[in-house]
Amino acid sequence: MVPRELIGRATIPGGDEMSLYSRGTDFMIVVDRNELMSTRMNGSEIALATLALERIAEVKAPRVLIGGYGMGFTLRAVLGAVGPAAVVTVAELVPEIITWARGPMAAVAAGCLDDPRVRLVEGDVADVIRAGGYDAILLDVDNGPDGLVRAENDRLYAPRGLSAAKAALAPGGVLAVWSAGPDAKFVRRLNDAGFAVEEVAVKARSNGKGPRHVIWFARAR
Repeated sequence: MVPRELIGRATIPGGDEMSLYSRGTDFMIVVDRNELMSTRMNGSEIALATLALERIAEVKAPRVLIGGYGMGFTLRAVLGAVGPAAVVTVAELVPEIITWARGPMAAVAAGCLDDPRVRLVEGDVADVIRAGGYDAILLDVDNGPDGLVRAENDRLYAPRGLSAAKAALAPGGVLAVWSAGPDAKFVRRLNDAGFAVEEVAVKARSNGKGPRHVIWFARAR
């Protein structure tokens, strides 16, 4: 087996340390002993984009907010599905994630951060949401609503955070939330916040294999 090589480390504000590794042509970001994301399993990150945009297909120049750049798969999928008039805001809390995207992972990023439709904000998506007027808000922050990486991420998924997201959506807009697994309590919170919720299970890999992840699509009732 090809050994895993450490590329870099970063401290998550208010959280733990994350490490970027490579193994051959693959990359993985690890927190503690948990593999948070990897280039081998990008299917559900792509689905987060494509399935959300299907639900606002009638919007010709959508305003999209992506919470968490990750490895850029969601952003690239959004850019591939929207037209030239779209505005795509990416909020990324950890500066090193962007440094890695422009450095050792430049081939994976494929120039997506330099697309003229992209507005990059290095900060907490919970703050960026307040600008409002979004047709779609795509949240791939942490491991889902359980706040594995950073306890403060819980505020996104708490009642106040969900109310803020609902207020930030344009009429007919959709909130899409990625998770490593199901969470019945979070679904109840979405309902309590005034959302109609659709839960979709998707495979982690683009080839339809790997573990099953969950995406919730929520619209204001």
